[in-house]
Amino acid sequence: MHTSVHLLAEAPAQLMPARELMAFTLASHIILVPLGVALPLITLVMHYLGLRRNDATALLLARRWSAVMAVQFAVGVVTGTVLSFEFGLLWPGLMGKWGDVFGIGFGVEAWAFFLEAVLIAIYLYGWRRLKPRTHFLLGLPLPATALLGTFGILAANSWMNTPQGFSLDADGNPVDVNVWKALFTPMFGPQYWHFVVAMLLTAGYMVASVYAVGWLRGRRDRYHRLGFAVPFTIAAVATPLQLVLGDSIARSVFHKQPVKFAAMEIVWRTDTRVPEYIFGRLHPDGSVSGGIKIPLLDSFLAGFSPNTKVVGLTSVPADERPTATQATIAHWAFDIMVIIGSVLVLLALWYGLVWLRRRRLPASKWFYRSAACAGVASVVAVECGWIATEVGRQPWIVYQNMRVAEAVTSTRSTTLWIMLGLVIVVYVFIFGSLLAVLLKMRARWRLADEQQAAGHPAHAPETDSPYGPRAPVPAGDATSGGGAAPSGDGRP
Repeated sequence: MHTSVHLLAEAPAQLMPARELMAFTLASHIILVPLGVALPLITLVMHYLGLRRNDATALLLARRWSAVMAVQFAVGVVTGTVLSFEFGLLWPGLMGKWGDVFGIGFGVEAWAFFLEAVLIAIYLYGWRRLKPRTHFLLGLPLPATALLGTFGILAANSWMNTPQGFSLDADGNPVDVNVWKALFTPMFGPQYWHFVVAMLLTAGYMVASVYAVGWLRGRRDRYHRLGFAVPFTIAAVATPLQLVLGDSIARSVFHKQPVKFAAMEIVWRTDTRVPEYIFGRLHPDGSVSGGIKIPLLDSFLAGFSPNTKVVGLTSVPADERPTATQATIAHWAFDIMVIIGSVLVLLALWYGLVWLRRRRLPASKWFYRSAACAGVASVVAVECGWIATEVGRQPWIVYQNMRVAEAVTSTRSTTLWIMLGLVIVVYVFIFGSLLAVLLKMRARWRLADEQQAAGHPAHAPETDSPYGPRAPVPAGDATSGGGAAPSGDGRP
């Protein structure tokens, strides 16, 4: 019987459902994270362009994106809160022993959520009630609060990958906690900036993909061109930078977590002149089947020399490393992320070359088809990045200090499976409701644009100008909410 089968048989029965429940909620929540982290910045860039150029179309886009930002944030708070509870409910061993060391990160995130909620409310409220410059300035802290929340989460996760800032007493419990060292671990910098830029480019491609689809359907007015150009430009600038940061974090993993690196690259034995496998499957005996083998490349990528020594999985005992299946999962996730990132770099270069040569957006339908797919592809890349990070660290929940099996709850596995089923049902409802709300908003905005194009006054609140006094509410109209007289182009 293979070693991995022995390890599986020894694992607590509740380990599998607890991991599946955590994985599902995290994978669902992370879909919303790019918009939560980066959409405020993208919205404020559009807002700034609208103010500087006195551009009603840019202000209209910024206002509509701010509404999407608020809806997304509301759902993100719910799914994020579920994850916070799951840390305590599913992994009491982790929080009970190590919470005093790395829990400060969750406190920082909670404060950031609170501040971001207040600032989003002020920003939305200010569209018809504050002076233009004041309104814009009050929105400027939004990206900073989003980055602060990211700081808290990434500080906690990087500590789990490279724990420090504590000593162990005679009973193995952490003492003498140094908060600063616990926050700023060796993996924090590479993880944080890699994640932040990933959120920026992912949000940019997600927003731009909506307008790319509109372009493909014949909507090629200035509204759609501007709605595409601003977020796509931000994403295109961030994409090559992410390639550099991705190489940096892979090199940090090579030095700080060599066994995780071995799992991500399916390296079985420590050696030099190690080949690179694109996909492929690692077997329990160390053999690799399938995939594309490129001789020497893994050693060269790790240390810029084919003679670089790469640590293999067998450098540690079997119960201190990922199983062959886990290594294959981490490897595939890593390869998919890298391939998607490389394709997005080519797409960004295509966009940049056309802009530099012709000072206009590309006209090729294939470009916009690719841009329409980029939003989904970038989300897939983010999901794969987290899979590689978390699965590659197995069996450790705190690297080289606590195994996942030691941290899991004692709740019966049957109860956890039922919880997973209930959570799936609830999340389907939540995300279905989010989609329904966004589609309803789109339909209302499109109707307002069609009415304006036909020369008919649009229904409030689309008749409001971005700034200025609100028109009186018509008698008997309880849903209009008040609005200003139409601006020159009839859009808010």
